[in-house]
Amino acid sequence: MRSVWLLAAALFLTMPAVRAQEALPAYQVERTSVHTVTSGQSGRTYDLYVKLPPGYADPKNAGRRYGVLYLTDGDYTFQVASGITRLAHNLKRLEEFILVGLPTAKGEDGMNSRRRDLTPWADPDLSGVSGGAPAYLDFLVTQAMPLVEKTYRIDPARRTLVGQSYGGLFGLWVLFTQPQHFSSYILTSPSIWYKDYALRALEADYAKAHKDLKARVYMTAGSFEAAKPGDARYNQSRDMVADQQDMAKRLRSRKYPGLQVVSEVSQGTYHETTFPVGLIQALQWLYPAA
Repeated sequence: MRSVWLLAAALFLTMPAVRAQEALPAYQVERTSVHTVTSGQSGRTYDLYVKLPPGYADPKNAGRRYGVLYLTDGDYTFQVASGITRLAHNLKRLEEFILVGLPTAKGEDGMNSRRRDLTPWADPDLSGVSGGAPAYLDFLVTQAMPLVEKTYRIDPARRTLVGQSYGGLFGLWVLFTQPQHFSSYILTSPSIWYKDYALRALEADYAKAHKDLKARVYMTAGSFEAAKPGDARYNQSRDMVADQQDMAKRLRSRKYPGLQVVSEVSQGTYHETTFPVGLIQALQWLYPAA
């Protein structure tokens, strides 16, 4: 009986603390908003996360239009981009720009959603649905981007598409199929290997049909994304560093007048940790302070 009373007393004493914890407000990120859009083609619903730079509301900038970063895998990449640009923008180390996070479809498993939406071709060797990139890009350019650019002072000539892994695959596919939508690309750990390197054939087809490719492209893979069988720190079979370097070499060999390519290796990073490092380096190249 004594132990029962002690347990009851302990529960009673901790209840106010539990209630107080439940009542605590959620952390809010400054100058952010969320828009919700349902795709007219697929019926899927997506949130759009938007963060404005510090000077956006300043009256002296009322007529200014800003560059914009569209970040695929926005559930993760938007948080990273928001954090690493906060101090750089406040201290004017980077040009100010608008962030737009593109998270996975609402109510769906995130991996299933991104596998479907960010892969250009169906691959029967993968579990789940793949090959939905054409429909997803159509949703972006006909619904999501027009909504954002109607609501905020965005310069449509300065759009940057950001992607990690499958997002990097998606970015290169967009570059070779509909490059008119974005002026620059930040692609970290791009999955160039997808569908038996189908991107290579797509790149070659573009080169046969075009004399120029107007874009600035930043790519990076982590040094531990190279292949070293037997060393657990590295990929065991797929060499994503070599894949990226090969793609950069192919693009440079075309000698497109309007194309700039930066290809780097992020030292000491894995597939899961390359994005923040690559994003910082790319932003310092694409958006240096005036």
